[in-house]
Amino acid sequence: MTAPETSPRPLFDRSIARVAAWEALKKLHPRRMLRNPVLFVVELGSAFTTVIFIHSMVAQDGEARPGFILAVSIWLWFTVLFANFAEAMAEGRGKAQAESLRRARQDVVAKRARDAAPDGARWAEWLAGSTVGIEPVSSSALRKGHLVVVLAGELIPPTGRSWTAWPPSTRAPSPARAPP
Repeated sequence: MTAPETSPRPLFDRSIARVAAWEALKKLHPRRMLRNPVLFVVELGSAFTTVIFIHSMVAQDGEARPGFILAVSIWLWFTVLFANFAEAMAEGRGKAQAESLRRARQDVVAKRARDAAPDGARWAEWLAGSTVGIEPVSSSALRKGHLVVVLAGELIPPTGRSWTAWPPSTRAPSPARAPP
């Protein structure tokens, strides 16, 4: 079994971007902004320049023209909102990927070996000629001690452990990582 072909997610998936836009606005609350001190200071600067702009419009005096103060204020607000939006997009994409991995974890079909493989160098010979001794099973049916055959391009069943690779790799076998 080969890995299913999937198209890459677009950079701005509408469902994720919609949620991220709302989250970006919710992150403007000062208690949430305190977790990121740099953006908190930029938000304070944004609020301060907005107050200065309103004062310069009402009082008709100020250190700079109201248009310049407005431009600086808009630029600072854009910076804070864009940073919050980018963070919310990353969180949304991460959640979507975790959900996708969770679904894949339940759907993986493993190829379990019926007979035990010989030890040592004959293992690769046994694997190459033993397609009859392989049965497809759900990854949830695998137990400790089951031998699973995974070829290039196939999904590794969760909580599996790699013993060897064919053709032999130059690196040491390492445990397969299960999705979170």
